[in-house]
Amino acid sequence: MGLPMSDPTAWATAMNNLGMAPMGMTGQPLLPDFDPALGMMTGIPPINPMMPGLGIVPPPIPPDMPAVKEIIHCKSCTLFPPNPHLPPPATRERPPGCKTVFVGGLLENGTEQIIMEVFEQCGEVIAIRESKKNFCHIRFAEEFMVDKALYLSGYRIRLGSSTDKKDTGRLHVDFAQARDDLYEWECKQRMLAREERHRRRLEEERFHPPSPPPVVHYSDHECSIVAEKLKDDTKFSEAVQTLLTWIERGEVNRRTANNFYSMIQSANSHIRRLVNEKAAHEKEMEEAKEKFKLALSGILVQFEQIVAVYHSASKQKAWDHFTKAQRKNISVWCKQAEEIRNIHNDELMGIRREEEMEMSDEEIEDPSEMKETDESALVSQVEALKEENDSLRWQLDAYRNEVELLKQEHGKASRDEDTTKEQQLKLLRQALQGMQQHLLKVQDEYKKREAELEKVKEDKLKIETLLETLKEQQSVANEEDKERDVTDGQGNESSMPRVCACSQEKECPVEKTLSNSPVKSEREALLVGIISTFLHVHPFGASIEYICSYLQRLDSKICTTEVEVLMTRLQTTFKQELSGVGASLEKKWKFCGFDGLKMT
Repeated sequence: MGLPMSDPTAWATAMNNLGMAPMGMTGQPLLPDFDPALGMMTGIPPINPMMPGLGIVPPPIPPDMPAVKEIIHCKSCTLFPPNPHLPPPATRERPPGCKTVFVGGLLENGTEQIIMEVFEQCGEVIAIRESKKNFCHIRFAEEFMVDKALYLSGYRIRLGSSTDKKDTGRLHVDFAQARDDLYEWECKQRMLAREERHRRRLEEERFHPPSPPPVVHYSDHECSIVAEKLKDDTKFSEAVQTLLTWIERGEVNRRTANNFYSMIQSANSHIRRLVNEKAAHEKEMEEAKEKFKLALSGILVQFEQIVAVYHSASKQKAWDHFTKAQRKNISVWCKQAEEIRNIHNDELMGIRREEEMEMSDEEIEDPSEMKETDESALVSQVEALKEENDSLRWQLDAYRNEVELLKQEHGKASRDEDTTKEQQLKLLRQALQGMQQHLLKVQDEYKKREAELEKVKEDKLKIETLLETLKEQQSVANEEDKERDVTDGQGNESSMPRVCACSQEKECPVEKTLSNSPVKSEREALLVGIISTFLHVHPFGASIEYICSYLQRLDSKICTTEVEVLMTRLQTTFKQELSGVGASLEKKWKFCGFDGLKMT
């Protein structure tokens, strides 16, 4: 404003012209009798906004009153305000970062000095670009000065007291587009964007997790420390990360190969521990499932008892003695208990269904596929045993290398170290003996697996021969059926004696079939009865493995091939159905004895 703060009256006057409440630096009002509604202080006359040192600022205008502008006196010219009842002059849309204004309607005899004298009261003028057609462009230092210059739009300007047309004009001030303004505005926006990006980056870096500690470089001392840590279960994860970093860096060479091999070997020794831990956790999970299942079944029993209490209370004998409110409460409680009971029952049934599905997934597989999987499992076990045998040999080689190194160091070391090295040699020998015994066990297991493979192959050959014989029997039976159909047709065309002869011929094969019955022993008859009752309980069918698992509880010597051959022979009692496509193909046996009885 250009006024010292030491003069509170002048400061209040300036703030009043700006339409602001006169406040001091501490926020306290300078004058208590300020009236913001009137835009002036009581007891002080209105002040011209063009007074020297105050700058051009429009006074506060109420929204429902026309703007009243004052006459502005300059050194060489006078500015007369427009008619307050006229509408405000139209302006174009304000460009971004606008610091330049277009001024039209200037004096014909006007000079740059007069323009500067009028508009420098709005703020610092950087440049004036004049034209021969009574207009110019004025560029200010700041954007808010443009608003002050727009206040002069509509004023009539006159040089001194002259009435000549060349000495008068009507100012028209409007926003102007300038490349310099746009460039400065874009630079400012880019600077703000950079500051915002920098601020966001700092905020993001605050929330980033700290970087992991750097891995030390390889040395013999660090190698011994890492080897000790690898043997410790609590420090294994940290040590194995260091080992991985060293290997990826390329620290392995001929000199350090044995050290790295021993570290890899100690890392390999943790596999059994991890597998055992996983098995223990799985066992805990199964025990927790069983506990949950038992607890849920106990809760269900109690719910059933509560629901039974409600049902017994709802019967006529007891129900008549309760009041209406008591009956209402009992019925509400009964509904709630039944809903909760049903929810728990569905949950328990879902658990049992999942267990049955797991069992059925294991039992659905085809016997031939099962045998193939058994063979492939045996082959994979043999390969795993071979790999373990190779790894044990490599470990033996590593132990021998360590023994040789210890022997070489034994000659160089002093007598004090001899005892410790002898102990190490003893430990290594014991380890070698243990490894040799383990090798022998592995070889024995390998031989056993090979014998089992041979037995499986023999069983497979037997099953194939049985299948071929069954197919031949089925083809012979089909041919006999065709012959019977032919003889039936001939009998219908011939006379009665021929019919009698045909019936006699038909009775003969029936007697033959009765003599050659598919059930050949009492044991097979018992099996047929047990299987029939089992499949009668399972109307949707069951796989051959599921049936055999039930029969093996009665007799462990029963095999799947025997049961399957017996059921294929009894086609009128049992039938096999296929369901699914591709990998989900299922073979299930069903009991059809009642249908066969109706047909016969």
